[in-house]
Amino acid sequence: MNFKEIKKDLFALSDDYYLAHCISSDAKMGAGIAVEFKKKFKLKSLQDMANNNPLEIGKCYKAGRALNLITKSKYWHKPTYESITAAIVSMRNVCLDDGITKLAMPQIGCGLDKLQWGKVREIIQETFEDTEIDIVICTL
Repeated sequence: MNFKEIKKDLFALSDDYYLAHCISSDAKMGAGIAVEFKKKFKLKSLQDMANNNPLEIGKCYKAGRALNLITKSKYWHKPTYESITAAIVSMRNVCLDDGITKLAMPQIGCGLDKLQWGKVREIIQETFEDTEIDIVICTL
């Protein structure tokens, strides 16, 4: 794994990067960076799926270049370190299964969701340490 943190707009990265973010199992995506993901990646199919059956907490759902980590049941809830860890492990499996080698994300779980970046960074690094995946964390 190659891990780096840069000051850059996540959406300005080249199209060979898959972009990850956290959402709730109801896939509302009405606040924070999730709003931008919804616009840029047309995640209506994911929302339709969630309307029929809530998405599973702790799973990563790929929709185009967007990796959607389900870390809580409702948008107003907060994730736990357990739920974000499960989602990150699921994201690792999606990356390995689908041959994804370039991954970018904001400081997931740490904006509106209030988790501590130092702990989340450690979870990501430990989960991906034995992979060849390039991970870029974008902050503005």
